[in-house]
Amino acid sequence: MSIMGIVLAAGQGKRMKSKLYKVLHKVCGKPMVGHVVSALEQIDAKRKVVVVGHGADSVKSYLGERVEYAMQEQQLGTGHAVLQAKELLGTEEGLTVVLYGDTPLITNASLLDMIKLHQETGAAATVMTAIMEDPTGLGRIIRDQEGRLSSIVEQKDCNDQERAIKEINSGMYCFTNRKLFDALNKVTNQNAQGEYYLTDVIGILVGDNEIVQAYCTHDAMETLGVNDKVQLSEAERIMRARINNKHMLAGVTLLDPLSTYIETDVQIGADTIVAPGSVIRGKTVIGEDCYIGPQADITDSTIADGVQVKYAVLSEAEVGNATAIGPYAYLRPGAKLGSNVKIGDFVEIKNATLADDVKVSHLSYIGDAVVGKNVNFGCGAITVNYDGFNKQLTEVGEDAFIGSNVNLIAPLKIGKGAYVVAGSTITHDVEPNDVAIARERQVNKAGYAAKLRSKFSEKKNKS
Repeated sequence: MSIMGIVLAAGQGKRMKSKLYKVLHKVCGKPMVGHVVSALEQIDAKRKVVVVGHGADSVKSYLGERVEYAMQEQQLGTGHAVLQAKELLGTEEGLTVVLYGDTPLITNASLLDMIKLHQETGAAATVMTAIMEDPTGLGRIIRDQEGRLSSIVEQKDCNDQERAIKEINSGMYCFTNRKLFDALNKVTNQNAQGEYYLTDVIGILVGDNEIVQAYCTHDAMETLGVNDKVQLSEAERIMRARINNKHMLAGVTLLDPLSTYIETDVQIGADTIVAPGSVIRGKTVIGEDCYIGPQADITDSTIADGVQVKYAVLSEAEVGNATAIGPYAYLRPGAKLGSNVKIGDFVEIKNATLADDVKVSHLSYIGDAVVGKNVNFGCGAITVNYDGFNKQLTEVGEDAFIGSNVNLIAPLKIGKGAYVVAGSTITHDVEPNDVAIARERQVNKAGYAAKLRSKFSEKKNKS
């Protein structure tokens, strides 16, 4: 039976106290609505409809063509929101899962378990529930003698016996699609808020003698809805622990999980060690047997096996096998390093390709460059790639040696095996195996140091 999904994401989220639309606030690097849509993708939902309202353009810009959209111009309740998807899904055969865009912790495993119960019992509707130690303010689940859901009672309507119940309505559901929309047509707004409630569908189906089930999730935190920055922080904490546990169970060593931040889409190979204070973001992929950290900051980068990254920042970089980076290095977008490369302290690489066995060990900048194998850059060597208007390319052939404090003024080619003497400013191409010297000949003035000291001292005293 085909599965469809409806995600309710039309509310404004005033309690977030933010200019950013609520469902676009990030949890572990991904907007909340993105987590919910990912859960639907993981259960192979054939069609996914996101109901938008406030901030619709921003949500559409983020989700793009991953989903279809229904517009809720006026927010008239959850039942009214789901009804906006009728034009898209109303005639479909199958199951429809209804979720909220601010519940980032929901998992595909819980959704599949709910669907399984729904199908096995022939239910028209299945409500996802949870056991809460403090259910205050939440609708209580009332079950009949056979364990089926008989009603949902809101907090304000509970008697003392019902108020003691700890099983609550999460607001997430699985419906037989046609029966959902048939029941929605019967929902009215005859209530204090003048709104159309999705919970009324449950009462209508029970009244029609349909089977209504309640699936109690094993982890109540999966149902957490985020309405303010405090709850956002709580969701971040829970998901962060979930992500870290997943990596550790897959063979990654986190020396201090509480001080390690890994976003949801990061991939890390077995036997890699991540030291405290490290932050790994975006679509980063890290291979096996690496040592990352302490305090590595890595975003959208690809790192091969056996790499070391210490006290360094990497953004949109590619790193080959057995390369060592840091401490205090910065790999900017477009940095592509081969195998067994050494990038040392206070070195910056930007939009540059460095082949195998290149060494840039100290205080250097390599930007807009192509560097061949086994090249050594001395301390303080830089490529001068910008003329104030355009970026220019520097090419260095394999086995070349670039001395300390060398300026390579692009555009420039240094040939294979060439040797550039320390302190040189190179403005013309260097042919293979040539030695390039570009500095004034040293002149020593005998005894002149005493005159300089006297001159400088006199100037200081006058000032």
